[in-house]
Amino acid sequence: MSVPYETTAYESAESPESPEEHLARLLGRALNSFELPDETIRRLDRALAHDSSLHSAHHSAGLHRETYRHTWLLADGSALTLWELVHNTAPGRDTQHEVYEDEEELRTATGRLPLPADAPDFELPVLVRVSHVPEPLHAYVPDDSADHGRRLLRRAENSDRPGEDMADLLRTAFAHQITQAFGRPCRAGERGLCFALYEHAFLLHDGRELSLWEVEHTATPDGRHMCEVYPSEEDARSAMERRAAASGG
Repeated sequence: MSVPYETTAYESAESPESPEEHLARLLGRALNSFELPDETIRRLDRALAHDSSLHSAHHSAGLHRETYRHTWLLADGSALTLWELVHNTAPGRDTQHEVYEDEEELRTATGRLPLPADAPDFELPVLVRVSHVPEPLHAYVPDDSADHGRRLLRRAENSDRPGEDMADLLRTAFAHQITQAFGRPCRAGERGLCFALYEHAFLLHDGRELSLWEVEHTATPDGRHMCEVYPSEEDARSAMERRAAASGG
């Protein structure tokens, strides 16, 4: 009897493996991993997160065949899928693993297996769950982002700036985006006070995203330029209001 599946029984989506470790284990057990294009491997080397699910299975007369879908979230926000075929139809009945990038190649390989004639055709599901692989919120640029985060915190002069916990997280950043935050206008008084608000969004190696909010202003006793950094936009805008009010703006 053969029953199609769409579950996560093989390798849990909550697996503690990193995307790199998961890829290495998949390629290490696949007999034909050398057939994958080098460009595919290079793209997967910088993956941010991954998801695996059992797609279909066939078990009868001591033979078995399963297919698994492995999907990685890439740094540019796209997803890349590899299909794994697992079976014991070779002489000796040892379990073998094969991996394919092209769905048609997977169907062809599945069709070659010496399974009973009543084995069902391989059909892809209409919907595939990749719920824990979110799409990035920003258009990130891979760069020396960890150093950018370090320099941002170093130039912040406010005593309530983010501390060592944030610095530790930023050491794992590999891409970032800087945007000027618009909204409630900055205030300018008789002294011509200048305020600017920027969002520094970071993408971490584990797929998490975080933002720091930078306030640049001249609301200082001598009118010099000052930089402050806050963990949220609300905190940053509140600081701007306080500085402007204290300076009579």
